[in-house]
Amino acid sequence: MTDFDFIASAKRTIEQEALSVAALGQRVNGNFARACQLMLGCKGRVIVSGMGKSGHMGKKIAATLASTGTPAFFMHPGEASHGDLGMLTRDDILLPISYSGNSSELITLLPLIKRLGVPMIALTANPDSTLAKSCDIHLSIEVEREACPLALAPTSSATVTTVLGDALAIALLEARGFTAEDFAFSHPGGTLGRKLLLKIEDLMHTGPQLPISSPEDCLSKALLEMSSKGFGMTTVLQDDKLIGIFTDGDLRRQIDKGIDIHSAIMRDIMTPNPTTIARDTLAAEALKVMEEAKITALVVTEGDRACGILHMHDLLRAGVV
Repeated sequence: MTDFDFIASAKRTIEQEALSVAALGQRVNGNFARACQLMLGCKGRVIVSGMGKSGHMGKKIAATLASTGTPAFFMHPGEASHGDLGMLTRDDILLPISYSGNSSELITLLPLIKRLGVPMIALTANPDSTLAKSCDIHLSIEVEREACPLALAPTSSATVTTVLGDALAIALLEARGFTAEDFAFSHPGGTLGRKLLLKIEDLMHTGPQLPISSPEDCLSKALLEMSSKGFGMTTVLQDDKLIGIFTDGDLRRQIDKGIDIHSAIMRDIMTPNPTTIARDTLAAEALKVMEEAKITALVVTEGDRACGILHMHDLLRAGVV
């Protein structure tokens, strides 16, 4: 065991990195705007590259760009010298990352990049470095000092690089008018994708699964329909038009009133003007409607006709909840 103050160490690291990010904000200038304009007008893709820790951060930046509307991927500079440079086309933009600006693997590529005429936006801490002087636009990732007390491990500089990459991605997202639905199309396997892409018509029960009663049906007949379909409710249709519903809750309330289940008819005991939802509505909206109305099933309609039913369990199975 040791008496070392781990909490104080953590706070020093966090404070130093926060100061570095704040300083980055003061350096955002016309070069940043020019970089965004160049990337916004790119007809190809943004190719991010970097060695070591810069490469790890580059992969994250490329992934963030790609998922927010800017086609991008990561190219390892070492592998680029052995064939992967074929990934690069004249319509692309190169985003090389090197804190020193003199990473040998990136410098080796410069003559070939220049020959292709590919624009470069370099992220370095040294404006006098080979990489900075060779690029079209230079964005500074300089920090006063690393959070690492040995000034060896990229800590504050790694954070600043990541934040600058996020700033580029979000500025481009906003400039493009990129929406949550656009984001969902890039993430169809995630929870957000399911919430934003799934519609009622993808989940609802239709045809013979829809519980249907007529306004002249007696309550006992309606209860058989409810039991056979298993949704805890039935629609009440007249000339194929929805005029009401009857639910388990309605049954309990009618029993409390002492109603005769053998003689009561649906017209007299149904709930008219029920809460409904259109089939082309997002499933996430259905969840909101159910929660607000405190119900577990919704009749899906087209105009004044019932075309399906959606239960809370359907939303649970689809991962919308």
